[in-house]
Amino acid sequence: MADKLGRIPDEKTDLLGYLRNAREAVLWKLDGLSDYDVRRPLTPTGTNLLGLVKHLAYVDAGYFGATFGRPFPETVLPEDEGAGFNADMYASADETREQIEDLYRRVGAHSDATIEALPLDAPGDVPWWGDAGKTTLHSVLVHMLAETARHAGHADILRESIDGVAGLRAANSNLPEADPAQWSSYRDRLEEIARTATASA
Repeated sequence: MADKLGRIPDEKTDLLGYLRNAREAVLWKLDGLSDYDVRRPLTPTGTNLLGLVKHLAYVDAGYFGATFGRPFPETVLPEDEGAGFNADMYASADETREQIEDLYRRVGAHSDATIEALPLDAPGDVPWWGDAGKTTLHSVLVHMLAETARHAGHADILRESIDGVAGLRAANSNLPEADPAQWSSYRDRLEEIARTATASA
């Protein structure tokens, strides 16, 4: 189906474009924050901004690397017992934010090379999927787009809770234009609706 300009979109190009945008959105959420703020746990399960980036580097490397016989040439996460519980979801004290952000960009470049080199029906094997592990590049690409977009949403909410910065990306917030007073009034209105609806239920 043609777009508004009469162009026939290429499915792989579209999916890769959305994946790249989601990756950049995740990284943008760290811009301007202190080292403490990118690391501090902001949910009961410890979700933190830098940990989301580390996690996405880890899964991106796995899904677009060894799955298709093109392993990422670096160790993304130590496999030793001392790595700790949920070790892909936080940066250790000796890992810098620059190291993790740069790792994510290198992993992304490696993944993109795999995506560009193979057809969408290229076979892959995801051992941790069990019986469903025999798959294709198309399925993995859709999976990683969903995974990255999900965590970009987590990052958006975490960042807003730190300093109020919200939106899709620096060049396009994808939010209505409003000043802080309008947002405050809007939030108060939603609070009132929630209380009224709860009282009448």
